[in-house]
Amino acid sequence: MAKAPSLGADMYFLDLEDAVAPLEKEESRARVVKAIREQDWGDAVLCVRVNAWDTRWTYGDVIEVVGQAGERLDEIMLPKVQSAAQVVAMDLLLTQVEINHGLPTGHIGIEAQIETAQGLINVEEICSASPRLETVILGPVDMSASMGMPSLSGGLQIPDYPGDYFHYVFMKILMAGRATGLQVIDGPYVKVRDPEGFRDYARRSQILGFDGKWSLHPDQIPIVNEVFSPTQEQFDKAWDVLDSYRQATEGDRKGAVMFGDEMIDEASRKVAEMLVRKGQRAGRTRSAS
Repeated sequence: MAKAPSLGADMYFLDLEDAVAPLEKEESRARVVKAIREQDWGDAVLCVRVNAWDTRWTYGDVIEVVGQAGERLDEIMLPKVQSAAQVVAMDLLLTQVEINHGLPTGHIGIEAQIETAQGLINVEEICSASPRLETVILGPVDMSASMGMPSLSGGLQIPDYPGDYFHYVFMKILMAGRATGLQVIDGPYVKVRDPEGFRDYARRSQILGFDGKWSLHPDQIPIVNEVFSPTQEQFDKAWDVLDSYRQATEGDRKGAVMFGDEMIDEASRKVAEMLVRKGQRAGRTRSAS
């Protein structure tokens, strides 16, 4: 936790779930609160992953951490979400804690991890369960276990399978998130000393339209930032598309126009605007003409 704020990620989550041994669960809450209150996290999104509702620690995690962390804590991550009711329960508990500790009501967002077959079946309802919900996340390792898949590496590609055996999972979560306006994030790649494998895995979900991916190790962060950010060439082209389309619709009053050997229209504008926003967040500026 001490070195995390200097690593250059967009968001950090402090873990009370799988990374913490059962005998350390309750003591770890105070360490997380101390890190939130005393460290400088800059403008990064700051989140705490609590334990799932099927454990005995969830309510204590929320009451102690949210109640003592102050307004710097942005989100609670809820793992192994099985149903919309579990998100609603977290929303109600957060509201009570915020009121009792003088925090702005609705201040804390929720991130929902989809990690089981039941959660995947219910993902559309889960994504609509609460206005606090900001992000939906794929948990590939637990998902593999839930599905009875023999791979111990959770979501990594399997050469023996003729295709991407996680494609349906990716797309179902992505569509549910997009339909409800949520950020959609891919989970971890467990081989932390395999940068090229990590890059390949990140490209899988980036091509589909995911917004980002977890990093388990500091060396993975630059790769994620690179893969999920537009290249300079893509960024410049997106600006050119916006300029050409604006001229076509406002000056020439056309609904579509040729851009080089491509036809661009309103759908093209939407894609270009998305690429420009992502590029700007990554610090890119338009190249000189």
